[in-house]
Amino acid sequence: MQDVTQFIAGSWRPGGSGRDLTVLSPADDTPVSRMTVSDEGDVHAAVAAARDAAPGWARTAPAARAAALHAAANAVEAAADELAGLISAEMGKPVGDARDSVLAGVGTLRQYAELGPVHRGRALAGDHAAIDLMAYGPRGVVAVITPWNDPVAVACGLLGAALVTGNTVVHKPSERTPATGHRLVELFALHFPDGVLNLVNGDGATGALLAAAPVDVVAHVGSTATGRAIAAACARTGAKALLENGGKDPLLVDAGVDPRWAAEQAALGAFANSGQICVAVERIYVHASVADAFLDALAAEADGWASRIGPLVDRRLRDAVDDQVQQAVKDGATVLRGGSIPVGPGAYYPPTVLSGCTDEMAVLREETFGPVAPVAVVDTFEEGLSRAATSTYGLAATVLTPSMSNAQQAWRTLPVGTVKVNAVFGGAPGGAAHPRGLSGSGFGYGPELLDELTCTKAVHLQSPPSGW
Repeated sequence: MQDVTQFIAGSWRPGGSGRDLTVLSPADDTPVSRMTVSDEGDVHAAVAAARDAAPGWARTAPAARAAALHAAANAVEAAADELAGLISAEMGKPVGDARDSVLAGVGTLRQYAELGPVHRGRALAGDHAAIDLMAYGPRGVVAVITPWNDPVAVACGLLGAALVTGNTVVHKPSERTPATGHRLVELFALHFPDGVLNLVNGDGATGALLAAAPVDVVAHVGSTATGRAIAAACARTGAKALLENGGKDPLLVDAGVDPRWAAEQAALGAFANSGQICVAVERIYVHASVADAFLDALAAEADGWASRIGPLVDRRLRDAVDDQVQQAVKDGATVLRGGSIPVGPGAYYPPTVLSGCTDEMAVLREETFGPVAPVAVVDTFEEGLSRAATSTYGLAATVLTPSMSNAQQAWRTLPVGTVKVNAVFGGAPGGAAHPRGLSGSGFGYGPELLDELTCTKAVHLQSPPSGW
């Protein structure tokens, strides 16, 4: 079992609360990692260290900051196998998939290392005797609170963008993946001055202390409930809230598509990472003309995925997923595959396909975050589009259609940050979007994240009057 400590002002030390939290393997319930929880004094010490380091890091040449980030990227890449093993042990992702996600994080670090030194500023046309500038600078101290479902890739994005733009950071990883977060900060720390990057550990109570601390930005990827609490804390302190929270992403299957291909896409979206992806497919609206063949193919896909996915992160989440499924069955849904907790250790849940679902069911209304594909049949594309557009969440959506007209209608109509046509995953590097509603606010990715983590100052420089 790995012991996890905090990192403040260049020093590793235990948390001051006197309280430990132990992470159990989601595969077999054995202890994996143990952290000492940071208390209020630790959080404020970390913020103070970041505040003290902020002026010097802000004055550091952008090229030097980028070089440090490139060095961190190289270190993370060299430790990809180790990090993948930690991710798999703590949250259950298969090692190969975990390694892919680590390398995605490396790519993001390198992207921001290249973009940081050329982050924009501009001159304005004004009086001939003066010059007007729009100058960009760091916001100051950024609290980075990251989730367990993709702990390295998400952290690399937020840490990389914050550090390369001259901010200092206090990072709190999820209490479900503390050893992964600890090792990632170890790999970063050798390349940055003391105080520029700090680490505190704990559960939601520690996160609440950090969100309420005197920081300038709170960047959070995780649950909607936590995001709302962070937004409220930022409203009190004046910090900027940058939130990418939960989703209930729809998939529309139009008439005329190949039902087997559509089922492959649906299964990938619903079952990858055991459904523990913010942009997972969580509700499916299929046109009646292809519904029967699609459901048969989706059930067969679930059989194939059963041996490919790992456990859910813990039994608490598994039980919450199963509660949604069982309630849907009570309300009239039919289980075509899966739908029950298997016997044995760990937090496993099978790929599950439900038919006959209605929008009143929690499985079509509330975030599930598990390997469940709930399906509703619609008579027209317009009906499916209307139902898909009705949600308090607004993260992403997917449309499978042979009709360019329907594709155009869908991406213009759906009130979400990202619309994918004929592919549940994918997209060019650097894409960024605004989540809507309960799914958050602000850009969380792409070059635009650099804008979120910097502030703009308008400067008017005019020559003094002649004769002075």
